[in-house]
Amino acid sequence: MKTRTLGHTGIAVSEFGFGGASLGNLYRAVDDSTAARAVAAAFEAGVRYYDTAPHYGLGLSEDRLGKALAGRRRDGFVLSTKVGRLLEPNPYPTGSDLADGFAVADDLRRRFDFSADGVRRSLESSLRRLGLDRVDIVYVHDPDDHLDQAVNEAIPALVSWREQGIVGAIGVGMNDWRGPLRVVRETPVDVVMLAGRWTLLDRSGGPLLDECAARGVSVVAAAPYNSGLLARPRPAPDATFNYTLAEAPMLQAATRLADTCERYGVPLPAAALQFPLRHPAVAAVVAGTRDAGQVHEAVERLTTAVPEQLWQELDA
Repeated sequence: MKTRTLGHTGIAVSEFGFGGASLGNLYRAVDDSTAARAVAAAFEAGVRYYDTAPHYGLGLSEDRLGKALAGRRRDGFVLSTKVGRLLEPNPYPTGSDLADGFAVADDLRRRFDFSADGVRRSLESSLRRLGLDRVDIVYVHDPDDHLDQAVNEAIPALVSWREQGIVGAIGVGMNDWRGPLRVVRETPVDVVMLAGRWTLLDRSGGPLLDECAARGVSVVAAAPYNSGLLARPRPAPDATFNYTLAEAPMLQAATRLADTCERYGVPLPAAALQFPLRHPAVAAVVAGTRDAGQVHEAVERLTTAVPEQLWQELDA
């Protein structure tokens, strides 16, 4: 699998990255052996970039990913996690974390903390769950309502860690493109993880990507299927967009994309997975893979030939 370098860091990531949210039982439970086989299948397929976060299953994703990668040469893969949410004992557990999207017990709860001390504690806890002494990339995770603190406290702390060699690259991960645009303009980050705003269907993040390209900041494009709407050859009526039921205009737009892809014999999900990589700022596309079958499916989609004329029609 081809690799691309993040900004000026020298860190090379595979063009496809393994998204670890499903390892945290996103929406429904995955057993330990299925999770382990998914990571093993990805590694065997040449995937060398793995992303996780404390948020995913209240630490379950980090725990499973660390165990699945244990025994691999540490310089043989790139791993990213995120800071900004501290996991603490939950004084009022209900028995399930599904309200936040994960099929796990809610014995812990998340607390936003973008202070320098908070991100330090977050990373230390992540390293314990991962069973590692370092991570390659650290993102400030979803600081939408805490952007000032992220810019003034969290990111300077990450800059210090980068200078000390504790982490290799630093960045911000968000679903909206406006916050990262400020971060890119005001701080020396290496990479932005943008979820769902640079896809075949939703290209609203274009101004951010162009700014990143001009400044030598890399972009990791996550959620290329817009949470499900582009994940099937033809959009289903119950498909989701941005994690909620897709409204009629979005369904119609996705259907038009599917119609165009069908004329060229290219599955819509293949075009959706490859689309982000066409922008010069994008280093990798990250999608969630729940099991080994989904890993193999993603690799096939990534290697499907897409004629240039189809890209031109999709762009139009």
